[in-house]
Amino acid sequence: MNISIILASYDSGRYHGGCGQGPDALISGGLAEALKLAGHEVDVHDIGRVIEDDQEREIATGFAVCNAVSGEVRIALDRGRFPIVLAGNCLTSAGAVAAEGADAIIWADQHGDLNTPETSTSGFLDGMALATVLGLCWRPMAAQIPGFKPIDPARCVLVNARDLDTAEKELLDKLPIIRTECPDWAAAAQRLKADGASQVHMHVDLDVHDPEKLQANRYTTPGGPAPEQVRSAMCGLAGPLTVAGLTISAYDPAFDPKGDVPPLVGELVVDLLSTMEGK
Repeated sequence: MNISIILASYDSGRYHGGCGQGPDALISGGLAEALKLAGHEVDVHDIGRVIEDDQEREIATGFAVCNAVSGEVRIALDRGRFPIVLAGNCLTSAGAVAAEGADAIIWADQHGDLNTPETSTSGFLDGMALATVLGLCWRPMAAQIPGFKPIDPARCVLVNARDLDTAEKELLDKLPIIRTECPDWAAAAQRLKADGASQVHMHVDLDVHDPEKLQANRYTTPGGPAPEQVRSAMCGLAGPLTVAGLTISAYDPAFDPKGDVPPLVGELVVDLLSTMEGK
């Protein structure tokens, strides 16, 4: 398969800060080489700085990153390449969703990312990432991302979200979002397929993992699936569905002193692509 890896090295408006160091660390940790060894043709593109001055405000910069990613993903698709976005922030998926024309999303994350400016008690933009993709907030900003259309909540699969705010729990009680745990992926996949989903974006926040098995960043909480369970679930979901693109987010190498994360990400992506090719 022809692959384009797109680096979006921002965390909360900071270039190469925190999880913004993750994309480069995944590449230096051997992700591209693992894909090449598996027989894929790989190129790597970096969106670089999207704000040229020092005023890297979180909201403006976050959406500027989405705009840049949308452009790079569109170029990849036009060239017949499968886009893999390595991002510091989860919000970056909105740019990939826009370029792919995605009509469904699989969101694997320990958090719901379903806060809005009205419900957030922290003001953390990335805690509103999935809400933005679903059209629940930041609509004028999201509308400026080339090609963006919000995804129907009924076509959203939220995988292994275990750290939810009260407002997120209340919202999940009201919305038809499909919630699942890693071992129970089959029913979720069938619901998306039955609903006619044809272009599915897959988003994996690496803190979905059990931190005892894989520590991705500072935000992890106890519990969650092991890497092999996440890998099995993502491949299982990809089997009956058409995956248009992949985002991997929120890896802070400062919390991975032994460099355990990049090889496991490589295994995940290699197995996922193998599943997609074998359909």
